[in-house]
Amino acid sequence: MEITEPVRGPGRRKRDVLARLGRESDVWVASADAAGVPCLVALWFVWDGECVWLATRLSNPTGRNLRTGGRTRLAFGDTRDVVLIDGETVTYPADDVPEEAAGAFLAKTGWDPRRESAVYAFFRVRPVAVQAWCGTRELPGRHLMRDGVWVD
Repeated sequence: MEITEPVRGPGRRKRDVLARLGRESDVWVASADAAGVPCLVALWFVWDGECVWLATRLSNPTGRNLRTGGRTRLAFGDTRDVVLIDGETVTYPADDVPEEAAGAFLAKTGWDPRRESAVYAFFRVRPVAVQAWCGTRELPGRHLMRDGVWVD
């Protein structure tokens, strides 16, 4: 397969990442427990313009890992259009989540974890590093955010 698209610059890649955060519903969430045992699941999410919001049970491995580890890696799944987001997580019990975040989550997914009988929590993921590339030609310049600051 011949690739004819030009390599995207950082501005275009950032716009593409932000557009993807706005349109996608699912993201892969990677976490690990204190012993380093990895966990990878797909979760619904919402992007508020600065942070990603996730919701899952506190009793499952992902909920425990996000709460105690405070970090995660998020990924979108197409190997020809990769987006990786490393972020710091803050846990919000369902009754303490900001209404704007819970409302946006409900509007996007049609689901309100606060109404479930099981104990759910929301997790705010603040990006500290973002990488994006389409194929190996775009590996150089893939770092779009470092230390929470977008690279220009």
